[in-house]
Amino acid sequence: MAQCEQLTTAVGPMVSARGRMRELDSALPPRDGVAVFNRVYLTVAEAVAAKPTGGGFPQVRATIVLVERLAARYLGAVGTMDAGHVPPAAWRPLLRLRRHAGVRPAQFALAAINAHVGHDLTLAVVDACRTLDCEPADMEDDFDRVGDLLTVLEERVHDELVPGPEVLRVTDPLAHLLDAWRLDRARETAWASARALWSLDRRPEVARDFAARLDAGVGLATRLLLTPLPDGLDGAHSRPRVGQALGAHRA
Repeated sequence: MAQCEQLTTAVGPMVSARGRMRELDSALPPRDGVAVFNRVYLTVAEAVAAKPTGGGFPQVRATIVLVERLAARYLGAVGTMDAGHVPPAAWRPLLRLRRHAGVRPAQFALAAINAHVGHDLTLAVVDACRTLDCEPADMEDDFDRVGDLLTVLEERVHDELVPGPEVLRVTDPLAHLLDAWRLDRARETAWASARALWSLDRRPEVARDFAARLDAGVGLATRLLLTPLPDGLDGAHSRPRVGQALGAHRA
C-alpha cells in the first residue's frame, strides 16, 4: 500500500489548476454561474497556496493527489461544453442555467459545491487510490483534510454571497434552500459512495452503472438547488455571517 510521504517540491498539476481557474475568472462574465463558484474556489486555492509549509494545507502526497484529482474533475466538467462534449449529469444543470436571471449567486455556488462534493469528490477518491495503488481506507485522513478545505470553501460562499439577516428572512426561499443542504452529509455520502465504487472494481459493468446513477442523482439535487426564486436582494456584494441568517430560520 502507498504511504503518505512528505513532499518538498511544488506540485505542478495544482499550479496548473489554479492557472486555469484564473483564466476562467478573467474570461467569464461576473454574473455567470460558473464564474460565481470559480471566483470563490480560486480565492480559497490562492489563500491555501500562499501559506508557508506547515501553516497551510498539509504537504502530504496522498492529500495533494486527491486535491489535484478533485480540481481536475471540476475543470474537466467546465471544459466539456466548450469542447462540444456532454458534461457529467451532476454539472449539467449549472452549465445550462449559468446565465439564468432568476437564479441567485448563492444558488450557483451551492449547486456547484453539491456537484463537486457529491460527484467529483467520490470519483477523485477512486482516481487517487488508483494513482497511489492504495485502498480508500488508507486515504481516510487525506479525505478529512480535503473535507476541511471544502468547509472553508462553503464558509466563503456563505460569507460572500448570502444576504445578511436583515435581508434573508425566514420567508425567503433562499433560506430554505440553504438550510436543506449540508456539507457534512454530502461528505459522508461521498465517502461511502467512493468505498462502494472501489469495491466494484472487479465488476466494471456494475461499477459503471453505479457511477452513472450517482451522477444522475447528484444532478437532480443540483437542478433543485437552481430553482429560480422570486425577486430578492442579490447577496453578491454583501458579506454577512451565515450563522446569524440561518439561526433565526432554525429557531
